Amino acid sequence: MRIIPAIDIIEGKCVRLSKGDYDTKKIYNENPLEVAKSFEEHGIQYLHLVDLDGAKSSRIVNYKVLEQIASKTSLKIDFGGGLKSDSDLKIAFESGANQITGGSIAIKQPKVFKKWIQQYGADKIILGADAMNEKVAISGWLEESKEEVIPFIQNYQKEGIQYVICTDISKDGMLEGPSFELYKRILDSDLSNRAESRLKLIASGGISTFNELPKLAELGCEGTIIGKAIYEGRITLKQLENYIVNK
Repeated sequence: MRIIPAIDIIEGKCVRLSKGDYDTKKIYNENPLEVAKSFEEHGIQYLHLVDLDGAKSSRIVNYKVLEQIASKTSLKIDFGGGLKSDSDLKIAFESGANQITGGSIAIKQPKVFKKWIQQYGADKIILGADAMNEKVAISGWLEESKEEVIPFIQNYQKEGIQYVICTDISKDGMLEGPSFELYKRILDSDLSNRAESRLKLIASGGISTFNELPKLAELGCEGTIIGKAIYEGRITLKQLENYIVNK
């Protein structure tokens, strides 16, 4: 299972929120590049970079941070937040993103999102299926849609999507443990019966202790995004380094 630390950006700074609430913002570092380099120094190869200003304003905002991290580290970055147009996507990839994550656009402009899957390929486009009460949440989690999360994922699997990041918003930033049950049901509902196109589910939200990681791997999660647990010292970079080396 891939270990994917998260850096969330507001006004160019590394922050974390609780349950996606912008009023709970806590700044952990003024320099996201410094944070990214510390991940890289511990053998981490992947990064989940979220433009929270972009998510709120429905257009890419913090692409300079992406550009800086991509050019000064070798981390493979998936980038999300506010990607709503072809030009946003172009900026993200030109700034160094390896993959992009689309959530709101997959609900609000499905034709555009499906076109991206066709144009860039399923290895470049991640479906963001963030859920509150198992309904997909959009616009930086400020809105709840009527879409149920599992049928939503299945519909996009039919369009070729393989990578899915699922965050249970009620767990995000709360350090109370991830949604094992929800992830199990998502993986059990995988429409693919071929190994090469099997759903690559990336767990996100609520990770609080190192011991939860092997459980997520056992469930079949392809990756896990870890945020606040790292910043609050619940999981150390050394533990993650050892996990990566020994897996």
